[in-house]
Amino acid sequence: MRKKIPTITRPDPSYAAALRSEGEEGPEREDGRMLAGPGSVLANPVQNTVPMPQEPVVTPSLSMPAALVSTEAAMPKAERPSAPAGRVATTRKIDIRVNALERQEEALIDCGIDPAHVIRAALRRAVKNWTLEPDFVAPPEERRTRITEWRARTSLAVDAPTLTQLLRAQDPLDVLSKWTLIRGQVEPRVWAEIDTILDEIATNAAVPREGGDH
Repeated sequence: MRKKIPTITRPDPSYAAALRSEGEEGPEREDGRMLAGPGSVLANPVQNTVPMPQEPVVTPSLSMPAALVSTEAAMPKAERPSAPAGRVATTRKIDIRVNALERQEEALIDCGIDPAHVIRAALRRAVKNWTLEPDFVAPPEERRTRITEWRARTSLAVDAPTLTQLLRAQDPLDVLSKWTLIRGQVEPRVWAEIDTILDEIATNAAVPREGGDH
């Protein structure tokens, strides 16, 4: 039969010393590092890293005065939205047809320039600085030329509130042509400009050229 091995019920200092002398230099932990003891060195020394202090981030509170600064005040002056300059005047376009007078036919034919061009230039000058007046002016009774090829047609922008005043006073049912309401103010200006242009053409034609025959 097998010999029974005696059981050690209490620690034996001599037996424990014999085991330490025959075994490894010292017991190891499960992670492979030597247990700290007198004169022992750790196999994997642990570095004592101290985190560097970070500058605190200051979050502005709504109670701070800077938080009350409006976005518009923080914007550069050049980027700030400008205040509206005011109400833009409304206009209404009216189709107009102007022609020369019968008494101007001969001068227009003899001027050496296409009469239609002269009439268009006169119309452009006539309405350049003209504004519609609220008082109605009846169309003149002067005889207009029957040469329809000379007639100038265009659209003229007039002040809408002023035109409304004319409509209420002269055409409350809105049955007449809008050109009828304003032609008494426009046509005389065009005829006057035609006379002016014809005079300018005649004056330039009478001036002798430089270096010409005397």
